This record gives sequence, C-alpha cells and structure tokens, in this order.
Amino acid sequence: MTTDSLPRQLARTRRFTLGAPTRPEPSADGATVLFLRSRGGADPVGCLWALDVGSGAERLIADGGIASYSTDGAGVLAAFARDGGVWLADTRTASVRRIASAADPQEVRLDPTRRRIAYVSGGALRVVDVDGAGDRTLAGPEAEDVAYGLAEYVAAGEMDRDRGYWWSPDGSALLVARVDERPVGRWYLADPTDPGQRPCAIRYPLAGTANAEVTLWLLGLDGGRTEVRWDRAAFEYVTAAGWDGHGPYAAVQSRDQRTVRTLAVAADGTTRVLAERSDPHWVELLPGLPVRTTGGALVDTADDGDTRRLTVDGEPVTPDGLQLRAVLGTEGEQVLFTASEEPTETHLWTYEPGAGIGQLSSGPGLHDGVRRGGTLVLTTRSPGGGITVLRDGRTPLLLVSHAEPPVVTARPELFRLGPRELRVNLFLPTDHRPGDGPLPVLLDPYGGPAMQKVTASGAWHEQVSQWFADQGFAVLVVDGRGTPGRGPRWEKSIWGDKAGPALEDQIEALRAAAELRPGLLDLDRVGIRGWSYGGFLAALAVLRRPDVFHAASAGAAPTDHRLYDTHWQERFLGHPDEHPEHYDSSSLITEAPNLRRPLLLIQGLADDNVFPVHALRLSNALLAAGRPHEVLPLRGTGHRPTDEAVVENLLLHELGFLRRSLGA
Repeated sequence: MTTDSLPRQLARTRRFTLGAPTRPEPSADGATVLFLRSRGGADPVGCLWALDVGSGAERLIADGGIASYSTDGAGVLAAFARDGGVWLADTRTASVRRIASAADPQEVRLDPTRRRIAYVSGGALRVVDVDGAGDRTLAGPEAEDVAYGLAEYVAAGEMDRDRGYWWSPDGSALLVARVDERPVGRWYLADPTDPGQRPCAIRYPLAGTANAEVTLWLLGLDGGRTEVRWDRAAFEYVTAAGWDGHGPYAAVQSRDQRTVRTLAVAADGTTRVLAERSDPHWVELLPGLPVRTTGGALVDTADDGDTRRLTVDGEPVTPDGLQLRAVLGTEGEQVLFTASEEPTETHLWTYEPGAGIGQLSSGPGLHDGVRRGGTLVLTTRSPGGGITVLRDGRTPLLLVSHAEPPVVTARPELFRLGPRELRVNLFLPTDHRPGDGPLPVLLDPYGGPAMQKVTASGAWHEQVSQWFADQGFAVLVVDGRGTPGRGPRWEKSIWGDKAGPALEDQIEALRAAAELRPGLLDLDRVGIRGWSYGGFLAALAVLRRPDVFHAASAGAAPTDHRLYDTHWQERFLGHPDEHPEHYDSSSLITEAPNLRRPLLLIQGLADDNVFPVHALRLSNALLAAGRPHEVLPLRGTGHRPTDEAVVENLLLHELGFLRRSLGA
C-alpha cells in the first residue's frame, strides 16, 4: 500500500492495470492456462506466465516487455514480439529463443500446426519457419501507404477488428487484408513546443470523405495469390473475417452501415452469401461475430424488437430481455457468450443445441471468460473480483494479481431514476452524514454510445468520482440514451442527434435525484466534467442549458463531428452530405455565442483521436463571440494522459476550476 494521492496512483499504476493478469488462454487439453502479468502494481514490463491447472503452480515462461502473444492449435508454443524481433517460447520447458526476422515485427502469429510464424514488417506480410529458417515475404506493399496484414484505422478503432490476416487450419495458406490508404486524406500533428521537429503525417478518414480501400486475398505458402471478390462498391467495409474447418469467411458492411453480409469464400476467390442483416438505423457489430461451430452452424446476432439476441443458423436462441454483448468463442457445437439482463451487470453464458442456454457466472459485476479443453477461465470485474480457473473435479484456482488496491474506496449508491429508469450512481463524501448539505453537485458522465460508467464493475473511474466527492461534492454519474446494454431501441434512439437526448437524460436524472434526496443537492451550484464524448456532453451542457449547469470541464471534446472519422460518426449521424442538419445540430462551435458559464477546455496536443483542431476551433469561436473561457493544452499528450505528474495535476486543476467556478 502506498501513500499516493489517487490522481498520482492512477497514472503510476495505469489505472490499476499493472500487475493484474490479462489475456488468459487455456491449452487445448485444458491442463495449462497462459496469461500475461507484470511483476508488480507499478511495473509496466509484461511477462508471459503459465498456470498448471492440476497443481496450481505458476511458471514464468518469458519476460522482457510482452504486450501480446499467440499460440498454436494446441497451446504448446507461444510467439510474440519483443526487443524489435520475433520470439518463440515452448510453454512445456519455458525455453525461449529469438527467431531470425525482419525489423520491428507486428501482429506475430503462429500457424495452428506450429510449423511457421507469420508477422508484419514494413507493411509486408512475412512468414518464417519455427526453426528460424526460410524467412520470406508473402506479400509486400506496392506503394507507400499500402500494407498487408494490418487492420486499417476504422476497423481497429470502431469495428472491434484489430486483425489483418488469418491462418488456415492446416497452416498452408492465409486470408490477408490489403489496405491502401492513398485515397484517405492526410492530417498533421505538430509539437508547438518544439518547432524544429517535422509534423507527423496521419491518414485520417474524416466523416464524408474516402476510406482506405480494403481488399482480401488468399495467399498460399507456395506463392499462390487469389483476390477475394464481392461487391466492394456496395460493401466497402470489412468488419470481420476468419478461417475455420469449413473454409475462409468474411463479413462486409455497406457505407451507410445499414446492411451486413456474411460471405463464404471459395478457393478461387468467389463468394456466396451465408447471411444478411439489415436495419433502418445501423447494424450493430458485436465482438466475436460472425463465427461458426465445428459442425458449420453460423453464429450471429439479430435485433428482435427491443432485444439483441444470439442466433444460430439464423434462429434466435436467447430469450426476450437478455441482451447479447459479445461472443467469446465456440467449442464443438457449444457457444460461449456474454449477455445482460440488467444493464449494470454482464454475465457469462453458454448455448448448446438440445441443452439451451445456461448461466456460468453469478453475483454483481461484469463477467467475461474463455473455455477450452474443459477448463473455464472466468474473469470478474467487480470490487473484490478477479480471474478464477475452473475445471470439473478440481478446486477453483485464482490467477494471482499484483495490482495495487486504490487508496480511495468508492461508495456508489445505485438508483433507477425518472420515467426512463435511468441508471445513476451517486457518490457522497466518505465522511458525509445524514443532514449534511446541501452539497454542490458534479455530474461525471460519459453518457454516449459504446461505453457505460454505471456498472457493478468497480472500475477506476468510480474511484475518480469518489475522489471528487471526497473534495466536497455530490457526484452523479448517469448512463442515458445511447449507452450500451439496454437494447436496440435504447441505443438507436440517438440516431441523427448525439446531443439532445443525452443532455435531456442528464438533466432528468439530476432533478429526479434532487427530489429523491431533498436538501442534499444544491441545484444552484451544478458542475459537469467529462472526457471525449463526455467532454462534448459537458461543454454542450453549459452552452445549451446554462439555467441548469453553472460550470463545465471538457477534456478531449469532439466539438465538430465532421472532424471525426467516417465509420463512427456516420453510424449515428449519417453521411454529412446527406444529413448536414444532423452535424449542425450536434456542433458545439455553432453554439459558442451562447456561453454564459465558466468553461475549461483540456486538449492533448498529440491526440490523434480527437485532434487539437476540435478545442482550438471552439476556442476561436468563443473568442470571436467575446465569451471568456479557459484552455489547458497538454504537451505530448494523446487521447488519454499517461504521465504521472500530468494526470495528478490535471485532476487537481479541474478541482480548482470547479471550486472556483461554483463557489464550492
């Protein structure tokens, strides 16, 4: 236990992730579980470990800064990148050796038969034998800004597809994505504090502009090369792909995101449609889908009324009200998946023909897992949760965590408020007593698509909310319309308007909380803070509703949605040429003249997600309208600050701003 402040501890422990086990993977026989973990709660150097399920003993397999690894079909060998090279470990003997390879390998993956390793270097997909012989290029870039075997920007950031190639089960060929970024416009990031350095050029697909051209290829180790053919003009996004015992397959999506087709790929590159999904707003992409069982049944999802269901060969197999969140894998005909009956919790489930569905997890929290060879590794994110290894007939085992406990203990009170039963967490000062108050109020939301903050997970952001509460605030965290876990209608109610419904729900929850706890909340002193979409929502609050909100701290806020990427923004707002009114009504810049309250804009100058142009253009519009505000630029900082001093002092700066602005 340290004597750190919470802000510094957050940075030093990387939000309590250092020292915690991650990426558990059972071997094919279930006898061993591989995982990554650093040696301590402040140690960033990842190591590969093995847990013997029979004895419960841990063994160190490899150290030296391992961020990810891949295994063969049996889980005997593990390959990874380290120190600018490719490395191979034998998990039985813990022997590790470097494999001759090209420089700076990425996406290192063993073939299922443990004979070869594929990797990407300099945009080329390469293959080397496990004995280090025969390193060669299978496909190399024909021009600058062309790469083989990597996921393009929007696939990795917005589609949950972080892979760019897939081995065949027999290790004789690969399905490979070729990404041509030449049609994508260039943006530039410069360090204003070091004008002698050249700007960094980034290919970034702005909403309404050209995407990277993505094609798929079948590459044989014998030199064969066949292009996969489908209607790319109608379906330009490759959202998922794979290769199983029934052959290669891919899922492709239309530019408007309203149609997704799953395609079977033949050896000659032709394709046939296995399934098609359509939606008048957008087709939601879920992690792990599509996939097939050993028998060839296609596992996918369908939005049925207000329930997102698991489907097998097109038939729904989960009931009304159970919201599918992700598919984690198949073993035989059994499907392992996560789903929610209550949005603040996610549980682990199985489906099997004849047996139906069964729940594997219990108790509050966000549960996840992987199962192979009769061994289930159950991950529970909750206060006091962890990773448990379960095997029939054996005592459950825990993967030991060296993560530091937070110096602040979060004490959220969970409510369902208002006619929409908004999920809300209320944090009060640790020393608060009945009758104390009224307290200044701080709303601390994300409040938008793809992320929940009101869960039973005990996540790091709960400690931050509690820390602000302990400085003398009543902190409200509200998950409104558009947030995941409450069904398709809830999520898609924001189509065309990313501003209005989300802001209305924050206000509704604030007023309902004040009625529920009379005398506790001082509605004449209401602040709001947020980051990314939460930063957008915070700035929107003081611009649009100064009668309710009296100060806002907005970090990395997307102020003009035309300046964000294609796949994300067009999902919710449509194409800007077809629906300019959606972008206009969600723009903070057009509302700049309305500012009447204190506003702090925080922006990382190296942010390549929400570029500095967002904060700077809003600041310029505010200045042109004669509206005083504050801007805090963060040198060398990306979308999330990581430097200890910056993280600590940033939160202290926000606290000082809110106290000063609210008279708290």
